[in-house]
Amino acid sequence: MLPLCLLLAAGGVYAAGRYIEQSETLVRERCTAAVGDESFDLAPDQAANAALFAGISMQRGLPARAASIALATALQESKLRNLDYGDEAGPDSRGLFQQRPSQGWGTEAEVMGPVYAANKFFAELEKVVGYEQMAVTDAAQRVQRSAYPQAYADHEAEGKAFASALTGQSPAALDCVLKRATSAGDPAAVKARLEASHPGLGAAAGGDGTLEVPVTGAAGWAVAQWAVATADELQVESVAYAGLGWTR
Repeated sequence: MLPLCLLLAAGGVYAAGRYIEQSETLVRERCTAAVGDESFDLAPDQAANAALFAGISMQRGLPARAASIALATALQESKLRNLDYGDEAGPDSRGLFQQRPSQGWGTEAEVMGPVYAANKFFAELEKVVGYEQMAVTDAAQRVQRSAYPQAYADHEAEGKAFASALTGQSPAALDCVLKRATSAGDPAAVKARLEASHPGLGAAAGGDGTLEVPVTGAAGWAVAQWAVATADELQVESVAYAGLGWTR
């Protein structure tokens, strides 16, 4: 199987031949996970955070169910955005999971770090015996100790769809509609972000602004869909894997 290949945007040049010229103001940027008969949308910044969670769950050797629980939790707690404020119930809550330094989750700076926050959530989830078989509300509540535990159920299907796509369990299940890249992509920056989510893959910069990743199977789909989910922030122009391709 050919390696996963990411093409990065070149400065001042738009190379995607299939792009239809239209007013950029008409483009509604979104990332869609379609699994089975259901589909769900996230904004590109939310999708990038979802991709990070999925990658870290895979690093830790956890099942896709763990990523699904994490996503449902963060969608409820922060709408999958790295908030630097809390609410009335938890004024010192911070970050993607609204973790509270006063309750032992770490310093404010630590819980504001997405990689730290995700690892901290999964470390607590791993202590919950049988979480794989629990309802999302029960598993999330054992970790979060929320005042509104039933609210996690509102995001169960959405979390499951994005987790399935971003862990590679559902091939070609994630699509993002994005505007033109605003600057040149940096292979080193993409490689560094990939390493945070999916370490040790041996990604190598090729010619013409490409990054090639030697992965196969479900892991290949996980990385390919990670690349699509982070394409907006990292100025990725196109992704090719297993004979299929995505282009912004």
